Amino acid sequence: MTLPLPAAVLLAALLAGCAAPGVGIAPGSPVGEVTQRMGAPTGEYALPGGGRRLEYASGPFGRRTQMFDFDAAGQLVRAEQVLTEANFNAIRAGMNSGEVLTRIGKPAKVWAIPRQRQTVWSYRYESPFCQWFMVGLDPQGVVMDTSYGPDPLCDDDDFFDRFRMRLR
Repeated sequence: MTLPLPAAVLLAALLAGCAAPGVGIAPGSPVGEVTQRMGAPTGEYALPGGGRRLEYASGPFGRRTQMFDFDAAGQLVRAEQVLTEANFNAIRAGMNSGEVLTRIGKPAKVWAIPRQRQTVWSYRYESPFCQWFMVGLDPQGVVMDTSYGPDPLCDDDDFFDRFRMRLR
């Protein structure tokens, strides 16, 4: 089966939009090349040894955050999609918020649980179960706990409204 040219072009454009950002940027590339191709990063974090990590999040409804790690000379060491269960499972109680941001980037949603004096950062990610990862932080920005829960985008029922009502 062959597609008409307009349909083929549309399909190619749609598939390109789904491609992982940063693919095709070779290790050793200078930071300027990455920012020229990717645009302004959504976050920047210091790494040990004078390196830095650039974050490219796909937005609050996105399920991918690409991190680019550079050495002290500004050369790309590696690129990684960080919103994965393996990275989430490395987040432990006692870590500070800066460590969480450096590992997995900015959250999709931030919400409070006043009674517990906790702020929750929620991360959408690619999962067959339509769930998201949550990090509970105390008022000092220290991780208290982590968990997985249903992503409210996948349900007509607003989980957060019901949850907040129970905590008041």
